[in-house]
Amino acid sequence: MKVAFATQDLERIDAHFGWARNLAIYDLTPEGWSLDRVEEFSGELNEDGNEDKLEPKLKALQGVAILVVGAIGGSGAARVVAQNIHPMKVAEPEPIEGMLERLRQVLNGTPPPWLRKVMAKSGERDFDFEEEEA
Repeated sequence: MKVAFATQDLERIDAHFGWARNLAIYDLTPEGWSLDRVEEFSGELNEDGNEDKLEPKLKALQGVAILVVGAIGGSGAARVVAQNIHPMKVAEPEPIEGMLERLRQVLNGTPPPWLRKVMAKSGERDFDFEEEEA
């Protein structure tokens, strides 16, 4: 599955979605990850209320299953969710590779229901959902 990170420095999850200079997009599997591409953005990214700045970012997210950000506004979150992308917010800046490793470990264990749904959509893995009927 593809996971995107809002980042200013390409090493940490340290950016608000609307203000991010970069989206680092990785391919994540239970075995590991690799950088797929980096989408760079310029211009007046920190203008609140400028919804036009989101369009190129939303377009860059096509095919992404999870978006990890430092922060995201309500409008941006709604538009991301409308594209069937699950947004995740980190409490403070943290290394992208640390988050990738945690997500990889979750893929190898028992993913939470929201992640199983994401994985099912991307054809990653089949699950036996009978255990949840209790």
